[in-house]
Amino acid sequence: MKKSIYNNIKYFAILTGTFLSVSCTDFLEERNESNYTQENYFQTPEHAEAAINHLYSALRFVSDGAGTYGESPFMSLEFPTGLVNTEVGQSQFNNTLRNLTTNSENNYFNVWWEQSYRAIANANLAIDRIPSIQMNETTQQNLIAEAHFMRAFHYFNLVRLFGDIPLITVPVDADSDLLYPSRSPIADIYDLIVSDLQIAEESNLPASTTNGRVSQGAIKATLAQVYLTMAGYPLQAGDNYYALAAEKAKEVIDQNTYSLFATYDELRDPSMQLSGEIIFKNQYLIGFATSGMTAWLLPRSRNISQFSDEFGVMYPTAAFINTHEEGDARVAERGFYYTSYPNINNPAQEVSFGAHYIYKYFDEEAVLNTAQSDLGFTFIRYADVLLTFAEAEFEANGATTDALEAINAIRNRANLAPFDASSLTREAIWKERFHELAFENKTWFDMIRRRQVLNLASGNFEDFAGHSFSYGPTLSEKYLLFAIPQREIDNNNQLTQNPEW
Repeated sequence: MKKSIYNNIKYFAILTGTFLSVSCTDFLEERNESNYTQENYFQTPEHAEAAINHLYSALRFVSDGAGTYGESPFMSLEFPTGLVNTEVGQSQFNNTLRNLTTNSENNYFNVWWEQSYRAIANANLAIDRIPSIQMNETTQQNLIAEAHFMRAFHYFNLVRLFGDIPLITVPVDADSDLLYPSRSPIADIYDLIVSDLQIAEESNLPASTTNGRVSQGAIKATLAQVYLTMAGYPLQAGDNYYALAAEKAKEVIDQNTYSLFATYDELRDPSMQLSGEIIFKNQYLIGFATSGMTAWLLPRSRNISQFSDEFGVMYPTAAFINTHEEGDARVAERGFYYTSYPNINNPAQEVSFGAHYIYKYFDEEAVLNTAQSDLGFTFIRYADVLLTFAEAEFEANGATTDALEAINAIRNRANLAPFDASSLTREAIWKERFHELAFENKTWFDMIRRRQVLNLASGNFEDFAGHSFSYGPTLSEKYLLFAIPQREIDNNNQLTQNPEW
């Protein structure tokens, strides 16, 4: 733990963003500033800007490479859902999660833990030090608000993945007791998350942005998802949290600054990544930081792209595809999925894959020409807000006109018949979210907070523990939490392991 807490906190001093304007590329380039320390860095407005820019660049770890061949942290939240196949046999971290045979040595657990706490450490420094810098007050308060949002963002991921975790809210040095922290109750983690988001919400940050930075829309949408999660497991904080979630999601809707894209093509168009339906995502820039997502999800070695490696890391099971309603545009060819594509050397030759592959992250320019993509990973899009509102509103107030309008906007784009008050059910909303947000790191967290999983064969929801995947493995209560990384437990005797790990 000494390594991953103390060194992660000191990491800020040697790696900071250098662009100081407000464009989305501010947080894409980094340079060594080894002459800086925690004690002497926060002196100028430029230092404050660079500190926050670095928090944005840190978001890339979720969709960067990790471990060996074809591994990335975002995949670790897809393989244990039981909804994906892989063509990469050598990826042990993916395969053991897919087969529910992993252990506390899985590198994904360590990457989520280490990188999240590294970002939290830097957010703590920013929150502590930026107030003392002489600078424009509005700019200063907005930067502090962004730091609060980032700290909440990472703690929200950690608490859902690992449960009781160390709660660190101040800068840590070599003499601090927090070098070896113990676990704090889940309720305390959520208290901080809500407080941080409420502080961010009180800022003068704009309703929406087109530069990749945090907006009021991102803050409120995250707070809505936090409240929805608190209403469910493991906290079960009370049905009033459904009302709170609906209220926050409705505030985003009522801003009228976001809208669903007219077509699914726009979701994967790099030129549209900071507008319309996109609320918050990480950012890549070819030449500085290149995204591997398109190549990872291409069918393996089919020769349909300019990429030297077509990985075939992750593609949906046929059982998952078959759960969609007839006529659902999301499973139409090149909606959210595709089953064939022209040979890169002979476009007249259509290559059939023999299965559906994920098309959500398909960067056409990279595939056909450059073999380099800057398509980022979307953390929040407007469809998520609409479905969060529909679920929370239904739980709080039933099948209201507003709930129907929200979910039917999603179904209308998918060319599906609308629900009415008599046909809208809790399970219908769950299924809509299941299909719309598939492979966007939403399904696993939904499974955990509801402790309900869709049986792909029957079409009914059933208990998490005891649910069998279509290819055999069965979930147990063990997987309600990931394992605390073994190296953390080895380094810190204050930490305990999660049940059954």
